[in-house]
Amino acid sequence: MSQGPGNTRRTGGSRGAGGSGGAGPSRDTGRSRGAGSSRGSGPSGGPGRSGGSGRSGGTGESGGYRDNRGRQRNRQAMGERRYSSSVPSQRTRRTDPARLAAFRTLRAVAEDDAYGNLVLPDQLRRLQLNRRDAGLATELAYGALRHQGTWDAVLTHCVDRPLAKIDPPVLDALRLGVHQLLAMRIPDHAAIDQTVGLTRAEIGAGPSGLVNAVLRKVMAHDLTEWLEVLTRNTDDVTRLALEGAHPTWIVRALRQALTVHGRNPAEITRLLEADNAAPQVHLVALPGLGELTSALDDGATPSTLVADAATSAGGDLRRVQEVRDGTVRVQDAGSQLVAHSVLQSAPVADGEKWLDLCAGPGGKATLLAALAAQHGAHVTANEVASHRADLVRQALAVVDPQAWTVRCADGRRITAADAGQSSGEAGFDRILVDAPCTGLGALRRRPEARWRRTPQDLADLTVLQGELLDAAVGALKPGGLLVYATCSPHAAETMVAVDDVLKAHPELNLVDTGAAVRAAALPGALDGDADPAQIHVGSRARTGEPATSENPATTGHTATTAQLWPHIHGTDAMFIAHFRKNK
Repeated sequence: MSQGPGNTRRTGGSRGAGGSGGAGPSRDTGRSRGAGSSRGSGPSGGPGRSGGSGRSGGTGESGGYRDNRGRQRNRQAMGERRYSSSVPSQRTRRTDPARLAAFRTLRAVAEDDAYGNLVLPDQLRRLQLNRRDAGLATELAYGALRHQGTWDAVLTHCVDRPLAKIDPPVLDALRLGVHQLLAMRIPDHAAIDQTVGLTRAEIGAGPSGLVNAVLRKVMAHDLTEWLEVLTRNTDDVTRLALEGAHPTWIVRALRQALTVHGRNPAEITRLLEADNAAPQVHLVALPGLGELTSALDDGATPSTLVADAATSAGGDLRRVQEVRDGTVRVQDAGSQLVAHSVLQSAPVADGEKWLDLCAGPGGKATLLAALAAQHGAHVTANEVASHRADLVRQALAVVDPQAWTVRCADGRRITAADAGQSSGEAGFDRILVDAPCTGLGALRRRPEARWRRTPQDLADLTVLQGELLDAAVGALKPGGLLVYATCSPHAAETMVAVDDVLKAHPELNLVDTGAAVRAAALPGALDGDADPAQIHVGSRARTGEPATSENPATTGHTATTAQLWPHIHGTDAMFIAHFRKNK
């Protein structure tokens, strides 16, 4: 299990003098490595013989002897000579399936821009790993991806060249090795031997010496000591970024988001830790279609946050018949609350027309469609990409086809006429805009995303979010409900977006989102410190007076937004805002 940055890895004793002469604090010599140890392991030194546990390691000139060629041989001071149990041709040249699955996942992420949470399950099936090995592969792959920035900082102290000059497959193997040494309870010798074997088997014999030498340098210090080295003379944000394994710009953004959404910015450490924890798998039974009985019998536990939901006990969910049938789905509880909240703002009238403007890959659209079928409503699921539109159709296939339609088109071109024929004024009665975003609220489920995203992505996405909201307002029937959601707490994608759409559309009012979200949750689940509601204070109220908590930006309503958090609610950091269009 990953211990996460900041925790000291327990060892059976001190590591010897391997760190002396390096960039970090040296360890005491209470446990000698003896002959055969690495040739120099200070974190800033090269693989030469100085800097610690070189060839001295308990021998000495007086303890050795010369062979028949006159060469000095290393001997322990006492005892018989120790030889390697294998000749070079017999050394490990293959890796176990768990490490192979993890390595292939890292390679697909780096080479193909793939998503680790999609690649790894396929590798587990291909290699037919049992539950224990699958757990090891998952921790190796996701842990190495999540902590990539911190592990790269460690490696920078242990190699004699820029990391960009190391072949990418070798760098990925090193990252897996570092994760085992610093964040897992795997014996050092096993972590190094298996990583070197993986390198020989999957890359070649040539780089295996480099991998062995570098990992022995890493081994000279535990995680706490390495973090002391890395964070020495750094500012607070850099320290949090290295200890919490997030890019510095994301640390700044998340700390600001806590403040903007009414939380204590000191919670940043807990938030970063939650991002690095293995996420729980949440299940939802589609209303009127699915039952959780089999999942509960298989070890799942009922959700404490939302009805008709559960938390999986792990393992292969395909064991559950309803999961195979598609009537029980994997869906984060935060996303479930978003969909359920669409119904909670006002009673549903028969024949209502709903729109999921950004429906792919279909999770929320399917839950909405199942709810629509129960209430006599119809959902249009819009998706711009044809392959994702196909995924939406597949997801919706279990729901009554009379309750849904899939539209493959640019959401920015949607109009009220696309709602089809209806009595009264044209337009959709309820619209969900679950907009494309940076995904900063779902980093625990997408371990590589934090290292891919850049501030420029944020600039591009906020423009798109504004355009989608503008289109949705135009397609919304007077009196209709618009629900804006993102899986990001970033201020620019949440509160700023709310301000912008209110300024651009005077006909739109922010309503009490918090009340709708609480009504969508189980009774008491969002009380007290868990209440996600935040009174929205816009730049100016409709009256033209400065906005305050007593005079929010819309008149006649308690205007609130809702923000969920991984470290508070155990969900993705979903942001939700409900708007009502004037009649």
